[in-house]
Amino acid sequence: MADVSRYDTLLRGGRVICPASGVDGIKDVAIRDGRIAAVEDTIIPTSATDVIDVSGKLVLPGMIDTHGHIYQYVTGRFGLNPDMVGVRSGVTTVVDQGGPSCMTLPGFRHYIAEKADTRVYAFLSAYLVGGLEGHFYPNLYSPEGVDVDATVKSATENKDLVRGIKGHAEIGGFARWGIKVMEMAAQISRRSQLPLYVHFGQLWGLPESGANGEDANTIMERVIPLLQPGDVLAHPFTRHPGGFINEEGVVHPIIRAAMDAGLRVDVGHGSHFSYRVARASLPAGVIPYTLGADMHGYNTEVPQPAGTPDEHHDDENHPFLGQARFSLTQAMSSMMALGIPLEDVVPMVTKNPAEMLGLSDRIGALKPGYAADVSVLHDDRGRFLLRDNEDTRVIADRLLRPAFCLRNGKRFDADSPILPHAVAA
Repeated sequence: MADVSRYDTLLRGGRVICPASGVDGIKDVAIRDGRIAAVEDTIIPTSATDVIDVSGKLVLPGMIDTHGHIYQYVTGRFGLNPDMVGVRSGVTTVVDQGGPSCMTLPGFRHYIAEKADTRVYAFLSAYLVGGLEGHFYPNLYSPEGVDVDATVKSATENKDLVRGIKGHAEIGGFARWGIKVMEMAAQISRRSQLPLYVHFGQLWGLPESGANGEDANTIMERVIPLLQPGDVLAHPFTRHPGGFINEEGVVHPIIRAAMDAGLRVDVGHGSHFSYRVARASLPAGVIPYTLGADMHGYNTEVPQPAGTPDEHHDDENHPFLGQARFSLTQAMSSMMALGIPLEDVVPMVTKNPAEMLGLSDRIGALKPGYAADVSVLHDDRGRFLLRDNEDTRVIADRLLRPAFCLRNGKRFDADSPILPHAVAA
């Protein structure tokens, strides 16, 4: 029985799953002064000021989205509001993947990280321009757009916020500049002693002269030797050329060896995700370590105030607007629909990303003394339709939806307007 000293909040009767502490069962969770105070089979309700009945729901350590795009306004239509992706979607921590650069990190710190209710971190872009709308302006991402020394200095001096480096290994870039930019990104990562998160899958399109002799099938074999244990391979289930699957539909043999050597795999769900590719990859042992939603303004319906300029709203570069298929809980539901048990999915959004960020001592677990970051989810049963951007349709018998979260003990309901709606099959 827990100590009956007064608690601020008590979450009663939910299924608590905390992989970091080995807990999985019906428990009560007590919070005091913004921190986890106790996790017990039963805690006396009168010991808490606020008692919340969460029976029938999942109670997880505050979920960590490892792949967000939340540098709102600065990255054009790409950047979403951090709290729409974060606490208002049941997610307590969001990692912006490559939005800020060494030039724009001060603005990211002041206007995003310090202003958001969500806990925010960044993987610093290897490029001076950061995460601008590169599919419109690919030449900004050439070797001339990389300053190794300045980026190392920025990353090293801001490690409270910067937890890694973001680079791109994709055929559009390789066709223009070869492997040079990736070599520079790896140099930044090594010198700053931070993990390198590598985007795979075509992103910027090919130059007018075609692929300039480059073969998307060779990118993996050329990039992976640049990496080291702890680095992250993103988009394992991408539907675009240059990913984990070769033109014959087979997983590159080097992937399994890389994972065995300590490289990590992050799903980076969003518009890159393909059920078809996932079904080919999972039997080959490509099991994700972490799971990011990869929501951004080009794959999410973002409510626009009247009179807001939106010059790209209807063009061909913005084909997914309005489909609202992506969130971290939707990505978790996708993994479960592919046959990965819930018990193996939960570490992908809690314990494992905390380890990836080097923050296992403070987030990613429901341990006494840790920040009271808690995600409470609906666990719906039935028949639900899930779709990817190839329009592959999957019938799931289980759907996770966010109910609310606590961030340092403060409650935020899951009322984000960009959350997908459940679709019955």
